[in-house]
Amino acid sequence: MSEKSCTIRTRKFITNRLLERKQFVIDVLHPNRASVSKEELKEKLAKIYNVQDPKCIFLWGFKIAFGGQKSTGFGVIYDNLNAAKKSLSKHLLLREGIIQKQAGKLARKAGKERKNKVKKVRGKEKAEVRTGKAVAKKKKE
Repeated sequence: MSEKSCTIRTRKFITNRLLERKQFVIDVLHPNRASVSKEELKEKLAKIYNVQDPKCIFLWGFKIAFGGQKSTGFGVIYDNLNAAKKSLSKHLLLREGIIQKQAGKLARKAGKERKNKVKKVRGKEKAEVRTGKAVAKKKKE
C-alpha cells in the first residue's frame, strides 16, 4: 500500500462567504505513481474537511510537475449543491453529472451550417432542409 499512497496539502485556503464555498490550491505528492484520480482526492478531502456530500467538492486544472511525483490543481468545497449551481461554470457541473446537457440543441457550428444550407434552397425544400430530411433523401439517391 505504501507505493499507492499520496499526500495532500492545501494552500491559499480562503473561505468565500459570498459564494458559499471554501477555495484552495491543492498539492498532491504521489511518489511511485503516475497520478491520482479525482475521486480518490475527493474522498480524502471529504475526510479532512468533514464534508457530508462529496458531490459538493470540485477539482480541476491539475498539472503534473516535470519528472512526476507532484501535481497541483485548484479545488472548491461548496456548502450545498444549490450554491454550486449558482456560481460554478456549466462545463464543470456537466462533468460531475449535476446538470444534464439539453437534448435537441444543436452545436453552434451545426446551426450555422444548417442556416447556410437553408439559404441555398427555395420553396418547400427549405422546411425539409431545416428538419434535416433533405440530407437523408440525397443520401438514398
